Amino acid sequence: MPVNLPPFLLKPVFSSRPWGRRDLSPWYSVEESTANSDPIGEAWLTGPQSVVAEGELAGKTLQQIAWESREALLGEWREENEFPLLLKLLFPDDKLSVQVHPDDAQAKQIGQPRGKTECWYVVNADPGATVACGLLPGVHPEQMREAAKDGSMESLLRFLPVSTGDMVFVDAGTVHAIGPGVTLLETQQTSDTTFRLFDYGRPRELHLDSGIAVSRAETRAGKVQPVSTAQGTRLIAEQYFTVDRFALRAGEELILSDAAGKPHCFTTLEGSGTLEAADGTAALGKAAATVVPACTTKLTVRAQNDLIAVRSMP
Repeated sequence: MPVNLPPFLLKPVFSSRPWGRRDLSPWYSVEESTANSDPIGEAWLTGPQSVVAEGELAGKTLQQIAWESREALLGEWREENEFPLLLKLLFPDDKLSVQVHPDDAQAKQIGQPRGKTECWYVVNADPGATVACGLLPGVHPEQMREAAKDGSMESLLRFLPVSTGDMVFVDAGTVHAIGPGVTLLETQQTSDTTFRLFDYGRPRELHLDSGIAVSRAETRAGKVQPVSTAQGTRLIAEQYFTVDRFALRAGEELILSDAAGKPHCFTTLEGSGTLEAADGTAALGKAAATVVPACTTKLTVRAQNDLIAVRSMP
């Protein structure tokens, strides 16, 4: 098994959703966005099935690398047996379901390895766009059950207006929903456990008993204020993830060593560049994730043109 491992660029995996979008420009080409006849709701950037795009690891999936190079890729997260963060770009052209996710303890009770706490970085928002984060004060479980049946679920939710550049934290147990008119970069625990409470009449399964059981009346969900750092902007720092935003001019470079020992990744939102480490160099490609193994102790980010990249680390 290799002791060291270079950074590597992953190809996004597109997932159809009934609330999704058919035109994914400017993020993806026409060929990519029309590869499926159904609307695309999610681009999984670090899914276990994501394939390395180029270099010595080309063709391998992220899960394969986690199995073959567990120590080099995951470091202290080796017992997870998979990359600890799942990143997605979300493209809603309609309302998502009203849903909720379990926490770690609740997930383990149903045989899942972990819960699902997440955050949303708003990379684009139309005027008037909103998300729902949490229940209004005083809402009780029986109200939720009745609202799911009579179609009034939205009346129980706390809605937040969002703008480009906002960061929203959504801890496990938060009843939440996403409206149309936004594009979100989601950083979350690696889990796809979702309980739908209401789906606007779409013919998909609901999980009322399970969802109500894990829903919490009060959570910490909501907008997070960014903090300027010496090298960029800290968008959020929570138990399961820390997310930073870096902006470089063409030709600039940034040397980072604060994530040494942590498996993490960069998602490029604008421009292009490279990540250079002692074990190799990988491209930063727009709307794609470049994974940095835990064995990397120092990293140089080089901007080929004006670059905006988001770093997500556990």
